[in-house]
Amino acid sequence: MSIQWTESIEDLDWGELAALYRAAPLGDKKPDDLKLVFANSMFLCFAFEHRKLVAAGRVIADGRDCAYLCDIAVLPSHQGRGLGKSVVSRLLDRSKRHRKIILYAVPGREGLYRKLGFRRMRTAMAIFEDQDDAYARGYLCET
Repeated sequence: MSIQWTESIEDLDWGELAALYRAAPLGDKKPDDLKLVFANSMFLCFAFEHRKLVAAGRVIADGRDCAYLCDIAVLPSHQGRGLGKSVVSRLLDRSKRHRKIILYAVPGREGLYRKLGFRRMRTAMAIFEDQDDAYARGYLCET
């Protein structure tokens, strides 16, 4: 697996990134929305194989106190090869000067993040645009 890494959004095909998130599957993210959120993120990571986007992730951060890893995605054809771990590790390295680094995982994927040092929080809470869907997908619980 010959992977080329970049942190640049210059020349990024936003439609290809949207397709990656659909395939991962992390939802239907519109190309224009992805362009906006990635442009507003402090750290970015993209992995290409033979010029095809195979993995991505980003960090929203304030530069000192809090960094939030989000939108970590790997094409299903490339999952299980350590690529997700590499994306997260690269983003963690860029975020290491922050006092706390936070993420929320797709239900069932928590094991990967635990291996990388993340631990469950007792007080994390969220408001989702579609609360019912968040409950159905396992992101929210009643307790």
